[in-house]
Amino acid sequence: MPTDGTRVRKHSVVVAGHRTSVSMEDAFWEALSALAEAEGRSINDLVTEIDRERDGSLSSAIKVHVLRNAAPPRA
Repeated sequence: MPTDGTRVRKHSVVVAGHRTSVSMEDAFWEALSALAEAEGRSINDLVTEIDRERDGSLSSAIKVHVLRNAAPPRA
């Protein structure tokens, strides 16, 4: 089993009161969890916000959100 964050896992989340599942690589789940914790909110609350603002798939929207908010500043 890969331990480099590339393994895809399916997690259940509650989006606006509705349970759904999202498949993403472990690295994205870890970064999403860290973002939620840093903001003092649950993953479900953060995913609900991302869901409200998305145009494409939920997993893609989450990944883009993570990249935009967890990436180190450019030099």
